[in-house]
Amino acid sequence: MTIDIEAARAAAPARPFDVRRLSRKAALHGTMILLSLVAVLPIYWMVATSLRPANDIFSSSLWPSAPSPENYRLVLESLPMFRMLANTVVMAAATAALQVLTGLLAAYALTRWRFRFSGTVHALIALSWLVPFQVTMIPNYVLATRLGLLDTLTGLVVPNAAAAFAVLILYNAMKSFPREVIEAARMDGAKHWRILWEIVTPNLRAAIASLAVLAFISAWNEYFWPLLLSRKIENSVVQIGLQMFMAQEGNLWGALMAAATLASLPILVIYLILQRQVIESFMKSGLK
Repeated sequence: MTIDIEAARAAAPARPFDVRRLSRKAALHGTMILLSLVAVLPIYWMVATSLRPANDIFSSSLWPSAPSPENYRLVLESLPMFRMLANTVVMAAATAALQVLTGLLAAYALTRWRFRFSGTVHALIALSWLVPFQVTMIPNYVLATRLGLLDTLTGLVVPNAAAAFAVLILYNAMKSFPREVIEAARMDGAKHWRILWEIVTPNLRAAIASLAVLAFISAWNEYFWPLLLSRKIENSVVQIGLQMFMAQEGNLWGALMAAATLASLPILVIYLILQRQVIESFMKSGLK
């Protein structure tokens, strides 16, 4: 029996036009477009200002009438920008890796080993998260001075190698890990070290990826500790370099925006390359 598709479509009742549904979709898309413009506009204005000549800095036009790379030339002549970018990448990557490593070890110990005062230790770690880093900067500075870590990348990384936030994130992720899987591995003769790296860690990739992204961004934006520890500009990070174009006599807005654009490029490139993985890791881990 042959069915006439066109006749069936003509005979099917017409779907009523839902004005409310269309209005909700239009409002939702309009809100998303507006929020996207709010997020993108500062970045666009930063790039546009970096291309403006000095006499066109405060112009209200959306794009400079005569774009010029003069501000970028000034930045590269005034600062060892590429050296500072390399320092920042190394510092941020090392900090993120160490926070993930120490967080994994501490979280596994708190969730899998039953020892006296384990709850107290967890509470103290959670309380230490509420203490701002500025409170501990002076003791850390004194310790770094005695260890000979002034004006070094090691000195920038070591005080941030362990973070309470990393421990808490991975602690909650490990706490929900099926205990039966670990017990089965123990019965097969696997030790704690093997269980952690071959069983637990591969199943926590979403939480680890989210933590690594947050730790990298936080280290990249760090300002006060590098300002306190650095002595030479070539051993410093890009956040200190941005300060060079801000003075009491007046800010060099064109050069400042050019330096900010160069400082933002690595983060933007990393995000564009890992966009899908970053979004999926945040969705799977439940972070917002």
